[in-house]
Amino acid sequence: MTKHCCEQMDLFSSFNCEKHNDTYECPDVLIAYTEQFHKYGIIIHDGGSSVISISYCPFCGSKLSKSGLN
Repeated sequence: MTKHCCEQMDLFSSFNCEKHNDTYECPDVLIAYTEQFHKYGIIIHDGGSSVISISYCPFCGSKLSKSGLN
């Protein structure tokens, strides 16, 4: 069973890079998921920790509910 709406979201929202200690430094990490607030965002790789909040999955198009599941 997937934790998020689809397998791709599971993969990309929990990706851990072995080369970078900070998630926001790794160009391979695309999705930020904050479990505390149940929020998703696309990481802006500009040297900071900014994200663009998203309400729909960029992979399957599902509406992202507060629990992460639909």
